[in-house]
Amino acid sequence: MTLSTLKAPIIYPEPDGSPMAESDPNRDYLVYGVESLKLHFQDSSDVYVSGNLWLSYEQGVSDAAVSPDVFVVFGVENRPRRSYKVWEEQGKTPDWVLEVTSGSTRRKDEREKPLIYAQMGVSEYFQYDPSGDYLKPSLKGRRLTQNGYQIITPNSLENGTLVVPSLVLGLELWLFPNGQLRFFNPQQGEFLRTYREERERGDQEQQRAEQEQQRAEQERQRAEQERQRADILAAKLKELGINPSDLV
Repeated sequence: MTLSTLKAPIIYPEPDGSPMAESDPNRDYLVYGVESLKLHFQDSSDVYVSGNLWLSYEQGVSDAAVSPDVFVVFGVENRPRRSYKVWEEQGKTPDWVLEVTSGSTRRKDEREKPLIYAQMGVSEYFQYDPSGDYLKPSLKGRRLTQNGYQIITPNSLENGTLVVPSLVLGLELWLFPNGQLRFFNPQQGEFLRTYREERERGDQEQQRAEQEQQRAEQERQRAEQERQRADILAAKLKELGINPSDLV
């Protein structure tokens, strides 16, 4: 074997430990998207939720890679990964993607990534602009058809909130007039929460339970005090030769 026949190994993108510079809103919504969807699908062993992770979609091509802000894959094992290589996952590409767009990424998010995601077969592609400077409205959903991506028409609530349904997730994305984005579960009638919000909810429920327990104990003590006072009064009446039942 000569040197000319040797091929350099293909190196696919992997995390290098360098943080990505993001604005506070972009980072916060990236965290909200990943955490809330992880919690939503936590009981499903075959649903993988991740974000800001290198995703290589063509074996043998090192630069055929993207890093979606939030993505969901159905039909693969729910386990941690350093990166996601489609050919190592039975060819499964993401079913749903959200990009939290910004001034530095809007060109790719609007022009390049729709082509890549459509080629990959991503069923739904959403964009969200926390600042409201680049997208009008700040939330855009696309659904893949035979003719490429088609814009998902949002519904408008009376208070001006836009609701964009996701058939893939079985959820709704709500864009409030102040620009806030939330996932809504129409079956349970509640918004999805982050780990911190879930802990706070648990703490509040525990606090309410403790308060209810304290009130119940106070009622028991008051009832016991009333019973004791009634027993003392009955005993005194008997000492005076009066039958307490005659007073009823």
